[in-house]
Amino acid sequence: MEGMTRREFRDLASPEEARAAIASLDITPGDTAVPLDEAVGRTLARRVDAPIDVPGFDRAAMDGYAVRASDTFGASEGNPIAFPVTGAVQAGEKPTASADAGAAVQVATGAVLPPGTNAVVPVERTVEREEGVAVTTAVAPGDSVMPRGTDVAAGDRSLGPSTRLGPRHVGLLAALGRETVPVKRRPRVAVVSTGEELVQPGESLRSEAGQIFDVNGYSIAAAVEVAGGAPVRYASGSDDLADVEAVLERAAENSELLLTSGSTSAGEVDVLPDLLEEHGEILVHGVALKPGRPLLVGRVYDTPYVGLPGYPVSALTVFRTLVATHLRSAAGLREPDGATVTAALATRVRYDGGRLRLVPVGVTGDGTGSLVAYTLSRGSGATTSLVEADGVVTMPAETNLLPAGEEVTVEQFDADDPLPSLLTVGEPDPVVSVLLDELDAPRHLALAPRDAIRWLSDGIPDVVVTALDAASSDVPDPLVTFEREWGLAVRSGDPNDITGVHDIRERDVRFVNLDADLAVRHAFDALLPTNGESDPADDIDGYEHDLPGLESAARSVADGHVDCGLALRTTAETLGLGFVSLGRQRLGLVPNPERRRKSGYKRFAAVLDERLDDLLEATYGYEP
Repeated sequence: MEGMTRREFRDLASPEEARAAIASLDITPGDTAVPLDEAVGRTLARRVDAPIDVPGFDRAAMDGYAVRASDTFGASEGNPIAFPVTGAVQAGEKPTASADAGAAVQVATGAVLPPGTNAVVPVERTVEREEGVAVTTAVAPGDSVMPRGTDVAAGDRSLGPSTRLGPRHVGLLAALGRETVPVKRRPRVAVVSTGEELVQPGESLRSEAGQIFDVNGYSIAAAVEVAGGAPVRYASGSDDLADVEAVLERAAENSELLLTSGSTSAGEVDVLPDLLEEHGEILVHGVALKPGRPLLVGRVYDTPYVGLPGYPVSALTVFRTLVATHLRSAAGLREPDGATVTAALATRVRYDGGRLRLVPVGVTGDGTGSLVAYTLSRGSGATTSLVEADGVVTMPAETNLLPAGEEVTVEQFDADDPLPSLLTVGEPDPVVSVLLDELDAPRHLALAPRDAIRWLSDGIPDVVVTALDAASSDVPDPLVTFEREWGLAVRSGDPNDITGVHDIRERDVRFVNLDADLAVRHAFDALLPTNGESDPADDIDGYEHDLPGLESAARSVADGHVDCGLALRTTAETLGLGFVSLGRQRLGLVPNPERRRKSGYKRFAAVLDERLDDLLEATYGYEP
């Protein structure tokens, strides 16, 4: 298989055809027996009939006195009938006393009914006397008695196959004396991660060598478990064809389903289609779905196989849309009720069509009981998209436009995951992060100043965090403002003796910048003189090397990769670095005027009143 050339996708299967191909894969796992205390949540494999009566004896249903019912005829409060008491029976005891005609036996709730009796007089309908007890009411045979087998009679059908066992079912099985329970075995699903670049969480990561942590192996395994499967993770740590073959063969030996992610497309390095052709068969290669086009379905090493796309969002979306239903069915689980909400699109969504599109969206409340849906700025390759989206909007292949304001149905990823109580967008800031921690389920999305203000005009966020010199004059007045100090983070002790911008322009020092969308970068660029002078990219070593996070440059300094970088004072202090101040920047928290009635907004306003001043005082470089 050396010298593989680029292949073309086969004709793209429709989502329905892909789903049918997956459903044709036999992943039935068979049955197993589990201890009763491990049975909750499992699916019963076969019918359970009662082997015994429950209860296995006539039982007193109340505290009182067991009697022959005929002996009480005529008793009333005005004409009580006296009974001698011949003994007492507690629950769990074998009766040692019996009741002859005209006698009574004291019984506790749950006690075995003594011989010779057929009814119980409740204790509140009796009067104790020195010689016994007086009964003030007549009873009929069977009154306050639970006959043998009343709960379950021996031979009764107790639970049917495919019953999802909950606490009440477990209770019934315990009443029947079942020590073990026959359940459907959870399908064993091998989740395979391949790639030279993948490192398992907990291992050392060498970013300079292009290594990343294995996201898909863990997220897909978690999705398998939620869908009723028993995942086992495999990782080859190699793109070598022989290594991939060995891992797949080993994984296939002990699984009903083999799942991989990545290497399913049509490129030269995408080896899995060729492996399936050599060691199995391909049923589907490519599906008319976005995201999810490079889907691969078939069998390999006599094991059902589904190859998911490599991007995390794409992989989970395809699993949820096409694979999870079949896995739940094999595990004996019912399809969960679809969790959906209706929301108005904040902005239009364009699409060139041709494939069914699942558009990831976030959802937020507008404070009046209605919801707003917004599309995400990050693609399916961004890991953060896994948690920034609340669900998907289905866009048919023939639809090219969803206009702003249109009511759409959002299929939520998880009905138990709450929608954000407060949505803030704009500049990242450590003080704002601490304030948001005081709320239940807030969400902050980092956006460039111009994008954040545009989102505000579209009515999406509740609050915008922005540098005030970057905000337009027609935005609402801020709820609060505060200043933060920014400048250059330098190595501790600063062997280069950097004192200002002129040093990084004139000396041989390595500098690292921040992303152009961050407000600190805006302030830095505004500080650099440009009139007739050289371009900073020409005389600052590293000016064009910009990092995305507010702390990224300072961390690069701390790791010894560069001599200095843009940072906030608080970041430099926290990382134990030196700091050269270049200025102060005023941030404002700009509200959406339409959200003042929203409970999350009100709570945030209260937190600002309660915490902000003390927090500013306790944070390096911050002032009101």
